[in-house]
Amino acid sequence: MTQLTKVTKPISATEIKREWHLIDVKGKVIGRVLTQISTLLQGKNKSNYSANIDMGDYVVVINAGLLRFTGNKMKTKVYDSFSGFPGGLKKETAGELLRKNPTRIVINGASGMLPKNKLRDKRIARLFVFADDKHTYAAELGLKA
Repeated sequence: MTQLTKVTKPISATEIKREWHLIDVKGKVIGRVLTQISTLLQGKNKSNYSANIDMGDYVVVINAGLLRFTGNKMKTKVYDSFSGFPGGLKKETAGELLRKNPTRIVINGASGMLPKNKLRDKRIARLFVFADDKHTYAAELGLKA
């Protein structure tokens, strides 16, 4: 009888290779883009993906101020934040928030699509969102400055 050998070897934290991805969201629908972002942040696009190891990549999102919402969501979708104090509940529609702080829409959406576990904060820390096309990560992305 032959002895079976272990074929797959678990990946260690030192073997993880993180890549940089640039995503231009100009004119794209928010939900479609957020699924791509969350996949890259988790590392699900890699062949050696493991759910218990944080092996995701860095993601730079540009032109967040030019996102699109489908249907009537610009007027009906409400983003709220609570300060913890009485009367501290603030509500803004997607249209208002897109004018004031479009980066918050992308960060909140990506955070909501990630698993609710200890790795979420580390993954969100690798997401860099800019309202326009100017960003400071050209060297990491391999672009000309």
